Amino acid sequence: MGIDLTKMRNIGISAHIDSGKTTLSERILFYSNKIHAIHEVRGKDGVGATMDHMELERERGITIQSAATQVEWKDYTVNLIDTPGHVDFTIEVERSLRVLDGAILVLCAVGGVQSQSITVDRQLKRYHVPRIAFVNKCDRTGANPFKVKNQLREKLGLNAVMIQLPIGLEDRLEGVVDLITMKAVYFDGDAGTEIRSAEIPPHLKNDAEKHREELIDAVSMFSDELAEKYLGGEAIDEGLLRSAIRRGTLEEKFVPVMVGSAYKNKGIQPLLDGVAYYLPNPAEVTNHALDLDNHEERMELSADEKKPTVALGFKLEDGQYGQLTYVRIYQGSLKKGDELVNTRARKKFKVGRLVRMHSDNMEDINEGSPGDIVALFGIECASGDTFCGGGLNYAMSSMYVPQPVISLAITARDKKSADQMAKALNRFTKEDPTFRTYVDPESNQTIIQGMGELHLEVYIERMRREYKCEVDTGMPQVAYRETITARSDFNYTHKKQTGGSGQYGRVAGYMEPWSEGDYEFVDLIKGGAIPTEFVPSCDKGFKEAVKKGSLIGFPIVNIRCVINDGQSHPVDSSDIAFQMAAIGAFREAYGKARPCILEPIMKVAVEGPTEFQGNIFASINQRRGIISSSTEDGTFSRVEAEVPLSEMFGYSTVLRSLTQGKAEFTMEFEKYGKVPVSIGEALVKDFEQKKREGQR
Repeated sequence: MGIDLTKMRNIGISAHIDSGKTTLSERILFYSNKIHAIHEVRGKDGVGATMDHMELERERGITIQSAATQVEWKDYTVNLIDTPGHVDFTIEVERSLRVLDGAILVLCAVGGVQSQSITVDRQLKRYHVPRIAFVNKCDRTGANPFKVKNQLREKLGLNAVMIQLPIGLEDRLEGVVDLITMKAVYFDGDAGTEIRSAEIPPHLKNDAEKHREELIDAVSMFSDELAEKYLGGEAIDEGLLRSAIRRGTLEEKFVPVMVGSAYKNKGIQPLLDGVAYYLPNPAEVTNHALDLDNHEERMELSADEKKPTVALGFKLEDGQYGQLTYVRIYQGSLKKGDELVNTRARKKFKVGRLVRMHSDNMEDINEGSPGDIVALFGIECASGDTFCGGGLNYAMSSMYVPQPVISLAITARDKKSADQMAKALNRFTKEDPTFRTYVDPESNQTIIQGMGELHLEVYIERMRREYKCEVDTGMPQVAYRETITARSDFNYTHKKQTGGSGQYGRVAGYMEPWSEGDYEFVDLIKGGAIPTEFVPSCDKGFKEAVKKGSLIGFPIVNIRCVINDGQSHPVDSSDIAFQMAAIGAFREAYGKARPCILEPIMKVAVEGPTEFQGNIFASINQRRGIISSSTEDGTFSRVEAEVPLSEMFGYSTVLRSLTQGKAEFTMEFEKYGKVPVSIGEALVKDFEQKKREGQR
């Protein structure tokens, strides 16, 4: 079954919260005849959008997990992934972009480029994903797609150019003007299914000509033939213009901007055409894998089904029939009964059941071709594993996983819940790399860590629903860090004499603040004062010591340990003796190096009506926040600030009551900053009290 690769697209829909991603994907499913009735995200019919298939998603009207489906549009096959907008589920966006070839960046015609659009754009750039911008919600009061295009240029530094103009805006939105064919396009019928092409309305003629001129000017740098015709004043045909736009988009140097309203069923079919015209097929994207047998040399993969298979398992889900692994095939094909190797776990397995997903429904298939996104059943693996066939030992570079910033203690209410809780945590940590769990050795509590309050809240709610497991939660805990602010010398001798050979090691040197990373070890030993074989032992000892600071027991960062002298004993020196000496030396010097506590500082963006701007400012100032910018846009204002995470708990409730529920905020980790002295002292006191209680 040779699939025509040029007719295949793997695309994602990504955007800021509430820009209309899920509504848009619902329309795409409808127009490509995948579903026969449109359901709304917060629909009255109680069905909810097709792509939001978890009960929780339907209740809250948000997307939590990215959902994958495949649709046919004209003669193209499109694999579509709808991703969440909330920064708490950022890993869902990361893992989807890792395997996609192109993306639709959805923007709200009123909100424009919002905080989360900036994060998504950063992710698109990280994985080199070409994108089309779609300005949605042109039917809303205050819609201005031209303003949004300028923001794409200014805030995101993209070469964004309109390839469509809206006909009317707000409640008068009728259709779009296509600047490539220079025709007006209208969407008639109940659900906009009948597309009618007509002449451009007279009052938009001049505008359309001006914008077409801008478009041709912008894309002429991607096609010499087009540039020559343009300079010679010749007419430029559609095909030439489209291929120039396509080339610019694939090189990530051009972003075509399309307009419409998913909710009002306007502009979706041309957007699907745009996906086919301007976004890459799997063969046009260069993917690399590292050859593990050959010093991790970068190998280019080709979308050729005759070559040995290379596929990436990018997402896991536990369904009622066992573990489901979403796989993107990069090279070769996947057939039932094939034998593949998981290169991380070095395990062979046979491909049993192979399915294609449509949100949460599946259809059995016999084989998947290169570039395809399919799912496998019953394979033991972790998120980000590479599967190879034909004796290859490759690893695909995995996705970027941000560090968790918030933790919560959870305890099960009874024995049955405790067993279920262990099952649930085991599953969630396998599915989601940003969700972690461990048992705190001091308090014996189970601690869960994640990207934000909403993230942990959703997992706790899922435990209750999916595992019937009742848990109590403790106070949210912030991931503090410790560091030093001054240089401090050490000279420490570790001596232990018991019967037989003892332990002896002397380590001397200094520690100093270091801004370029968390920890660095420098060996300046001359003349064999410490024998070479024991130098790594000193490094091991320091690494052990930085795991837990003496102020509040959190890891120590931004520190550099330098050894320049020492002494060994011909009989009593050993690996463990020098490890102990390094730990002793570290503790001796740490107290003198003026240690201090660091806390995570979050980048917070609050958006709400201008009349509440004063309240928003006050709420940030009360939380030790520093306002970095505030912009007003008619009746709407947006405040950006840096606020310590420890002050942000419960902020959503406070913000709602201050602004009559009209403002919303997003936050993401920015950096670690110093804790004010008074708060630092309180944290230390607290830590010491806990220690005393633990010793009783």
